[in-house]
Amino acid sequence: MTTVRRGVALTPMELRRDVIVRMAVLADDLGYEVFSVAEGWGLDSTVLLAEIATVTRRIKLAAGILSVWSRTPGTLAMAAATLHQLSAGRFVLGLGASTSHLVEGWHGLPFARPADRLRQVTAGVRSLLAGQRAVPAVPGARPLRLGQPPVTDLPIWLAASGERTIRVAAELADGWYPLYLRRERCHELAAEIRRLRADAGRPPLTVAVGPLTVVDPDPVAARTIAAACTAFYLAAMGEIYPRVVTAQGLGEQVDLVRAANPSAGRTLGVVPDAAQILLDEFTAYGDAADVRKQLRSWDDVADITMVGIPPGIGWPQIEATLRAAAPGAPGRNTD
Repeated sequence: MTTVRRGVALTPMELRRDVIVRMAVLADDLGYEVFSVAEGWGLDSTVLLAEIATVTRRIKLAAGILSVWSRTPGTLAMAAATLHQLSAGRFVLGLGASTSHLVEGWHGLPFARPADRLRQVTAGVRSLLAGQRAVPAVPGARPLRLGQPPVTDLPIWLAASGERTIRVAAELADGWYPLYLRRERCHELAAEIRRLRADAGRPPLTVAVGPLTVVDPDPVAARTIAAACTAFYLAAMGEIYPRVVTAQGLGEQVDLVRAANPSAGRTLGVVPDAAQILLDEFTAYGDAADVRKQLRSWDDVADITMVGIPPGIGWPQIEATLRAAAPGAPGRNTD
């Protein structure tokens, strides 16, 4: 029998702290393997994960994803080691190169050579968690060690979609956590990453990927929610997501979405019928049975299928989605 592995993933636009905590508790009860809290320009995910650690029992808690620009390797190592203690070893550190939109527009830092930054910070954090001394950039500074016991086995997942960042993930990560890659492309890249790791004598990493997911008995309502979030990512979150999707042969559809959503305000949310393939590739929506069927195609690609919950939706839809997509739900992908 094949056991389905599922996780829950939030977007950085979900800002209702009480709802997030309630989701985590339900996901824990339903048997999900991972609960991933995103961070952008709203909630601090490390603080929120600390709260979640106190009200959950077994589910792994992932920072998905912390920017390598917003915290130093020392700060990341302190947060990771602390969350490891609070969660009794359930914490997964997710790191990513982020986007120019966030790095420059929110953190006020120049966005340059992101793959190099990802490599430097990831290696630095891993070294500090292993008990090594920091490598100070200031001449004559006294290098310090993390003032907590070493955590050599703390998993580090990297969000990577570009050629250079994927190579960093292959070399340094325990898990690969991409966004907006088509299933076929995920399969190809996962095979390449496994080859690179095998050549280097390293064990396989965990592939965690999945669609934005919404269950509603009204298929039109479900599509509307999936379209709204998809349009936001492609029309208002900077250039990285349109570029990644365009590079996979969907540039015409990306242009249609951007043309249909010219404002960064409340008019966002339209995915024209001619761009339906974007929803087919990157979302799962409909009633419970339809969503379970759609998720099976992701189970064939991922080690852990991450069920993305759109921001701002009501609790009945959240609960319906989590219950329908849970690993023990009827119709799960087993043989």
